[in-house]
Amino acid sequence: MSRRGVHRLTRHRGPRRKAALFGVAAATVAGGLVAGMMPLLAADDMSVRAVADTTATFVSQDGDNGARTTLATCPARCDANPRGARDAVIQFAVTTLPANAVNIRATLRVHAWQKFDATVTAHASTLDARLARPAPAPVGPAVDTVTGVRPGFNEWDVSALVKGNGSVTVSLAQTGLETRIYWASSENRNTDLRPRLVLRYDVASRPTVAPSSAAPAPSPSRTTAPTPPPPSASPTRPAPSPTVTPSPRPAGCGQVSAKLVPSCGAWWGMYSPTNPATWDHGRAITDVEAQVGRKFDIVHRYHDFSNQGNNGAFPDAYEQKQMREGRLMFFAWESRVFSSGTVLTWKDVYSGRHDATIDAVAGRIRATGVPVFMGFDHEPEDEPAKGSDADFVRAWRYVHDRFAAAGAHNAVWVWTMMGWSGHYSRYAGLYPGDRYVDWVAWDPYNFHVCNGSTVWKSPATTIGNFYRWLDQNGIGAGKPRMLAEFGTNFNAADPQAKRRWFEEFPAALKAHPKIKAAIYFNSAGMTTRTSTCDMTMNHDGSALAGFTRAGQDAYLRQPTPGS
Repeated sequence: MSRRGVHRLTRHRGPRRKAALFGVAAATVAGGLVAGMMPLLAADDMSVRAVADTTATFVSQDGDNGARTTLATCPARCDANPRGARDAVIQFAVTTLPANAVNIRATLRVHAWQKFDATVTAHASTLDARLARPAPAPVGPAVDTVTGVRPGFNEWDVSALVKGNGSVTVSLAQTGLETRIYWASSENRNTDLRPRLVLRYDVASRPTVAPSSAAPAPSPSRTTAPTPPPPSASPTRPAPSPTVTPSPRPAGCGQVSAKLVPSCGAWWGMYSPTNPATWDHGRAITDVEAQVGRKFDIVHRYHDFSNQGNNGAFPDAYEQKQMREGRLMFFAWESRVFSSGTVLTWKDVYSGRHDATIDAVAGRIRATGVPVFMGFDHEPEDEPAKGSDADFVRAWRYVHDRFAAAGAHNAVWVWTMMGWSGHYSRYAGLYPGDRYVDWVAWDPYNFHVCNGSTVWKSPATTIGNFYRWLDQNGIGAGKPRMLAEFGTNFNAADPQAKRRWFEEFPAALKAHPKIKAAIYFNSAGMTTRTSTCDMTMNHDGSALAGFTRAGQDAYLRQPTPGS
């Protein structure tokens, strides 16, 4: 989530919905309401292969259409053949919608390479898409129409065909142009072009009463002026009574790899913005630690390219003290200047214009003499002003290589994405490569009404979507994973829901064992604080008690190298 606390740029975002993707060996989702928004409404993201696709036609010369890399559509009179009709038939097996999925929306997306002045209508189909060349049959009811085929993905709203789990078969019938249009099939060599079915849905999980004044969805405009959050970093709640006793640590644990991977369990971390009244970056963490009765394993701070002051000349004195006290540091380095709002482009970075800054930071990181987490431009998919995805990769590699040349081999590189399904198609192109990445991270949230929804997502649902997508697509295979930011709202209709959410969180991590670090983003500045929206973990005593109990779980109490 692109919010930077006191020094993070807050964009005004519209609500974004997570999507469940059913594609033919594809994991790309285009959908949601506004690209760049945090996941909000859906319960899950899943990617499964379609059952089959084929082209229905009487033309025997077409051969085995079920094995072709393209599908075709054409009206009855096609390329001067009065019996040349062709319908594209695509079948999906929807099997993983939860039983409590409601308000299901389904979009069929099929790729064409050229622009055509034709009308293509999606129909319910009774044809068997597994056949090599089925004969065209009377089509079922029309569900949606595209007028004017465009290069790239064309979309049909097929929500009427998806009411839950089951088989979904769609035929595409063409009118208005008497020549063939070719579409990418499930056999296409480019997996990004294969047909896909995008599902969005709400979840009627725990019965709750919808708040009477849910926060309205914010404007989807992308404002780039920095907006400081409210001064919420200096906690005002008293520390809870020390009634929670840490559970014992399992035998065989306590080792830490050179890349800061704990042998058991996961690190427990915190980002807490600094109170502008004091600018004491140390107290931003220690005050929260006093509340929860333990020291955090990871301290997350955001820094800029100014190479000056606490914003850019890092590690600063506060961070050096935190390292001496046994905490691990995660430096999220952003190619911008916080004080002026200046945004650098990735080309600025890899062209050498900022080599002096890069080298100075690399020298200070090397001088710490201990491994530290290092990130460059987290959530780059939400930074269109900085350049293309390829520019990001080039800039990442450039910074990484200059650190290596400076001898800063203690930098442990964390690649952090939003993890939103609407950007799944981009993540392969944003990945710098295994040689340049040590950890894979993303930023999941249970916003509830903060972005206009009434859906309450469990911890397992909140963190599990992108986790499964990574498993299915192999990006960063074998690397440890991190929740570089995570958080939850409270539920005004159920005052104990946030406490329970925190108490359930360790179990969700244990069910996703590749996640080896989880860092809470404790800032109200990322959303508008209202009577029904507050994402901080200590906004009331119940939430604080639940977060405290989560942090006492043995799974989250692993010894850091300096502890």
